Amino acid sequence: MSDPIIRVEHLGKLYYLGGRKPRAPGLPTHLRNTLQMSRHYLRDVRRRGIRRQVRQTLTNSKNYLRRIKQTGLKDYLPEILNRSHQNGKLLPDDFSWTPPAGAFWVLKDVSFEVKPGEVIGIIGRNGAGKSTLLKILSRITEPTVGKAVIHGRIGSLLEVGTGFHDELSGRENIYLNGTILGMKKLEIDRKLDEIVAFSGVERFLDTPVKYYSSGMRVRLAFSVAAHLDTEILLIDEVLAVGDVAFQEKCLKKMNSITQAEGRTVLFVTHNMSAIASLCPTSILLESGKIVDYGESGQIIAQYYKVTKEHETLSERDDRIGSGLLRMTQFYIEDTEGLKQEYVKSGQPVRLVIEYMSDHIKPSNEVAINIIISNDRNQRIFSCRSEITEGPFTNISAQGRFICTIPSLPLVPGHYNVQLGCHVNRELVDKIPFAASITVIEGDFYGTGRLPSNYFGNFLINYNWSLEVSTDTSFEYNLLRSFDQ
Repeated sequence: MSDPIIRVEHLGKLYYLGGRKPRAPGLPTHLRNTLQMSRHYLRDVRRRGIRRQVRQTLTNSKNYLRRIKQTGLKDYLPEILNRSHQNGKLLPDDFSWTPPAGAFWVLKDVSFEVKPGEVIGIIGRNGAGKSTLLKILSRITEPTVGKAVIHGRIGSLLEVGTGFHDELSGRENIYLNGTILGMKKLEIDRKLDEIVAFSGVERFLDTPVKYYSSGMRVRLAFSVAAHLDTEILLIDEVLAVGDVAFQEKCLKKMNSITQAEGRTVLFVTHNMSAIASLCPTSILLESGKIVDYGESGQIIAQYYKVTKEHETLSERDDRIGSGLLRMTQFYIEDTEGLKQEYVKSGQPVRLVIEYMSDHIKPSNEVAINIIISNDRNQRIFSCRSEITEGPFTNISAQGRFICTIPSLPLVPGHYNVQLGCHVNRELVDKIPFAASITVIEGDFYGTGRLPSNYFGNFLINYNWSLEVSTDTSFEYNLLRSFDQ
């Protein structure tokens, strides 16, 4: 069994409202300045090993220690160690204490391991701590407590244009990023044509990045991160920017990275379809803690169970399409129009989609599609309006589409719902994992019995019969004589 390439142990990050961490009480300005100088010198010594810096650092440190000895060490210990404090007392390096006023845990007691070649999806609602986790792993920010042990070079795409220098051209930024990752110029030269071709910014390659649009910046940033040789790739919401064609291009490249190149990837996104197709395993974060960690299909179902109470369909930001018509709500009704939390196998059910559109025209042809998948993201069946009813016309600015199923043909379990809408054959709204349906045991066959989901999720009506043979041939009688 291979050793983990990433090991996160009891990681925590404390943020202070307003962005300012309170200082230890009573720290004089001259001591604070001396401490800051000492830190700068020590950092330079670690990076370059300059002897003169060592002598100067030792001198400053001695002066600093002499001063704090005269005034009392305990009041300044938190400042020296750069650790959280409360009323001048150093707080434990764990989670057994209450954060100071104005502080809160963005990440709290996060632990997991990633093996080489694994592709891990990290999902959760906005503010769950996903981006902060990747920033800690990228060494952009430090954890308050805990540690992350990483073996290998990291390529990251955390925000649009992260790591770019605005005054440098696209070409110069490619070489800058490669150099930061420890690559030689010849290595970057070999990759340059691939990077430029994928990004599609050939015409503007020698233009300063500050003149790039957000789409151009993210295309170049993703191309650099994906093509430079790193053992680990951290990607945060790369699919949130850019057009549909670029998003599909990114997904294909990521699929190549994970399957052909075998790189380790941590992928943060709200696009659950991308998570399901790229990541065998996922982590669910909620309020800075790991809620669940396992097979992506189950984690996605758990994610929607968590978000169902907090977010309506109209607020979802992982939808795809032009937006001419937006689906705003999905729910289940019985035949009398009462909303249902769950449905029984074999029970008649109505699947309801509410919508809004400010620019729809009466002549527009609208088609609705509902896809039902199991918890492993395997499609079970779909309900397409153009197959049975043809396209809808004379659509009002808001209303409901209702799909009636006379007898729900599903065994008990949890199922995912994907919604899609086309207007004049153009995709206007698509929401993967729009909702979940819980099916409980019912009497589909009228016998009081149902098969296990081991044999499949779909139920169909069928009949068995027995036909007794009346064959009196010599061969038949001979076989019967052996049986007797």
